[in-house]
Amino acid sequence: MAEILVLAEHSGETVKKVTCELLTLARRFGEPAVVWTGPGAEAGRDRLAEFGAAKVYVAAGEEFDDYVVAPKAELLAALVAAGSPAAVLVASTPEGREVAARLAVKTGSGLITDAVGIGDGLVAEQSIFGGAIVVKSRVTAGTPIIAVRPNATTPEPSPGAAEIVAAGTDVSDAAKGARVTERVVQEGGERPELTEASIVVSGGRGVGNAENFALIEKLADALGAAVGASRAATDAGWYPHQFQVGQTGKMVSPQLYLAVGISGAIQHRAGMQTSKTIMVINKDAEAPIFELADFGVVGDLFSVVPQLIDEIQQRSGS
Repeated sequence: MAEILVLAEHSGETVKKVTCELLTLARRFGEPAVVWTGPGAEAGRDRLAEFGAAKVYVAAGEEFDDYVVAPKAELLAALVAAGSPAAVLVASTPEGREVAARLAVKTGSGLITDAVGIGDGLVAEQSIFGGAIVVKSRVTAGTPIIAVRPNATTPEPSPGAAEIVAAGTDVSDAAKGARVTERVVQEGGERPELTEASIVVSGGRGVGNAENFALIEKLADALGAAVGASRAATDAGWYPHQFQVGQTGKMVSPQLYLAVGISGAIQHRAGMQTSKTIMVINKDAEAPIFELADFGVVGDLFSVVPQLIDEIQQRSGS
């Protein structure tokens, strides 16, 4: 069985959810082999094994931790040349897409980005034009390199050996052109990270102002959810831009997405329409967001949301 290389996304020793999603996909088409750069592989090994990794190629040298993306592309190119894998899967994040693009050039291979699924024959599905069209694409040259959108796949455990294999390679001087000179750890709150949360509550223009986003946060906290916002809300300065959901913001696909006071502009829909269940609260019954809704409430959010919070708290006993 041919290997499927999976570039690990991790934060130190913590394996990110998207890596488990990629391993779930990889198992369908071959033997999953994770490529881990930087320190932390031993600590992350159990998590990788839980989702079926057969091998973990580890390049822990400082050149893979201190330099930007190019060394990762060179490492992957060396592994592709040595092992002829059936495909390479990466997360469709800004860094993942750049690594994938550099790898495609180095190996003369085709590249597909922003895939939301992979079918038989490594045929990738992409959702374009705000979800109006689904495109099916297949790489016809070299080793298929596919960048998969986070949260597009439900991670499914399946035990694997996760054998650690040293995979150091000489990094060229050209790959060391951009160096990481400083790292700043962002203060983390108690809420889950937006792109990895199983529940997301987002507020839009209907929230009215920055102060009213406290109501969105209260609902999110009652559900153990992450908080998101529409572009209209972030552009107005009501909520930080890093929480924007949409085509020009974060792409999310949680188990439950609550859109509160969001009309449903096409760019916002592009960032959340693959959510498993969508609930909408909006006083405009004609709002486009209702076209995507599994459940919808037509009403004033300032009346509906407090009632919803009370009911959740009563049922949870909090």
